[in-house]
Amino acid sequence: MEHYSCKFEELPNEEEMYDLAELFKVFGDSTRIKILFALFADEFCVNDLAEKLQMTQSAVSHQLKILKVNKLIKSRRDGKQMYYSLADEHVRTIIAMGREHIEEG
Repeated sequence: MEHYSCKFEELPNEEEMYDLAELFKVFGDSTRIKILFALFADEFCVNDLAEKLQMTQSAVSHQLKILKVNKLIKSRRDGKQMYYSLADEHVRTIIAMGREHIEEG
């Protein structure tokens, strides 16, 4: 695992720290975590995600919007249907590192 270190004088600027805190807030919702886990396996449309997670389409759509705005997922259109998937491998890495951290406990 790669380790990051910084000296006090190398702290990120305020905007970067704010953006990082905002990103971690997105991971602070268990519904969004469930959606991300579902997207680990495959891409899904809203209907399929709602069924798989036993949630309403409206609730899933709301969470997908938040995930997309924060660049954690991407979408593609196929006809009238939108399909969602993880934006990149960084999302898997963040979740995996979080799991590893809590399992060390």
